[in-house]
Amino acid sequence: MTPNASQRVRRTGDCYKWRMPHRSAHLDPRSRQLLRTLISRYIHDGEPVGSQTLARSAGLDVSPATIRNILAELEEVGLLASPHTSAGRVPTAQGYRVFVDSLLQVQPLGEPEVARLRNELPSGGSTQSLLGNASELLSAMTHFVGVVSAPKRGGFAFRHIDFVPLDARRVLAILVFADNDVQNRVIEPRRAFDRAELERAANYLNQHFAGRPLADIRASLLRELRHAQTEMEGLLQHTVELAEQVLVPPGEDMVLAGQTRLMGVQDLSDLDRLRDLFEAFARKREILQLLERTIHAPGVRIFIGEETGLAPLDGVSLVTAPYTAKGQVLGVLGVIGPTRMAYERVIPVVQAAADALGAALDAPEN
Repeated sequence: MTPNASQRVRRTGDCYKWRMPHRSAHLDPRSRQLLRTLISRYIHDGEPVGSQTLARSAGLDVSPATIRNILAELEEVGLLASPHTSAGRVPTAQGYRVFVDSLLQVQPLGEPEVARLRNELPSGGSTQSLLGNASELLSAMTHFVGVVSAPKRGGFAFRHIDFVPLDARRVLAILVFADNDVQNRVIEPRRAFDRAELERAANYLNQHFAGRPLADIRASLLRELRHAQTEMEGLLQHTVELAEQVLVPPGEDMVLAGQTRLMGVQDLSDLDRLRDLFEAFARKREILQLLERTIHAPGVRIFIGEETGLAPLDGVSLVTAPYTAKGQVLGVLGVIGPTRMAYERVIPVVQAAADALGAALDAPEN
């Protein structure tokens, strides 16, 4: 299955409503119940599940022989697999997909945990600190990796700027944004600027452009330079030259937390797989691109194994949800963990964290 085919989860009332996938349409009620029970047991125990265990726990009045026949049919259509060392069966990625899309019942997160998210993601802090707290909370509450993509800076209003000369060629620009985020950028202008010139350029930007997004400022400066009178041309030329390097939105980034938790996961004990996964975390680029593909999809989205389209993530699942503030989708957060994860637990944590982060960023202080 391609990443575009991953299903979405939307909330209606007090529970989550799932879009029914085509794979489960052919399953009769007994097959669905056995598949649900087998995957639930496997997620909980981590051991292949046999027909005798299912006969005791599935709640069906059928013989072990009948159960074996149904399991064989589920294996034939690709939803289960039989490890060579065991008579039991384990779910495939396709089996997990049917499970999370049509067999799993998920309830919203409990009020104590929602309160924890609200308390630890308070309004008034900088965006960067909120992103860090959100990724740490996602990791702590699920015991897997928490990931949050950073908002695009081009849409944020800038509040104040200062220029500080470092040496003959380098200048430190200190940018303060309306959401309390502070960024330091070292630039190398085409010519040297003295302290007085830098101060005049900063004063001009602060007086005329505070409260406007970065993307608007450079274009406005160029328009003003074209129409400037002689006495203003020098100041505007200096300001435009500095702004060309400083007022450029930085590349997108993301915050990760809890990567080392995966080292203790039984299903991810293969060292080569872990190394590939940690290298993908370090590069960030591929995971950011995957998150970007989900940014405009409402609700929770789940990628299982190869559905991510990233080889290092073949053995894991990614559960994501966008976070929104001031009427705009700013980014995506989520959890990366083994395919054998407690989806009924992770899904509401991710959605509640997205809601809490959006509410914190939506506050007047931000």
